[in-house]
Amino acid sequence: MSLGREMKRRVRDALPPLFFAALCGYFAWHSVHGNYGLMAREAKLQDIAQARAVLARAEGERDAMERRIAGLRGERIDRDQLDERARMLLNLVGKDELVIPYEPGKRLF
Repeated sequence: MSLGREMKRRVRDALPPLFFAALCGYFAWHSVHGNYGLMAREAKLQDIAQARAVLARAEGERDAMERRIAGLRGERIDRDQLDERARMLLNLVGKDELVIPYEPGKRLF
């Protein structure tokens, strides 16, 4: 046999395994780095954790508001909350009260 035929035969025999190895490498790379890979999964889990933290904070604020509003509704009205709300809306203070101004963007409670 000649050297050229031997080389062609070896190259032809090596092509299918090389093709399948490249195909496996392609799928392995995309299983880690692709749109639905492991790295994307970790990023989505972090996004979910952040969204849950925001949700918990919003639910806490909502519960606090509901407790405050519950004192102003119904048959039994909380006089302290009613007085506080009326003074805030009407911008009034009592004679014996001290007013301390604060920046408009900051909340006191």
